[in-house]
Amino acid sequence: MEYTYCTATNTGKGFITSEDSNTFYLTSHPGNVWVLENSAAGVSWINRVNGTRKTKEEAQAIVDGEVETAQTTWDNLPAEEKHPIIVGKTKVEKYTLK
Repeated sequence: MEYTYCTATNTGKGFITSEDSNTFYLTSHPGNVWVLENSAAGVSWINRVNGTRKTKEEAQAIVDGEVETAQTTWDNLPAEEKHPIIVGKTKVEKYTLK
């Protein structure tokens, strides 16, 4: 499967419809980056939500920047706040987009 990359701001209800979810692959990432199936329906969704197409490299750079910022925030937390039992307090790790 080939993928298309874009940035788009989630505007809430109707941003992703159940029809979208059932028609094409779509996933969100840090920095308002979206990875979706490269199909007519996917491209139509980008247009509908006023998304901006990105290359995979551009999308990856945005995600990496957001992850690095989150890692710095984590590194600057006091030790007692880095306990994994505290919800949402785990260090974010870099990953590669599909």
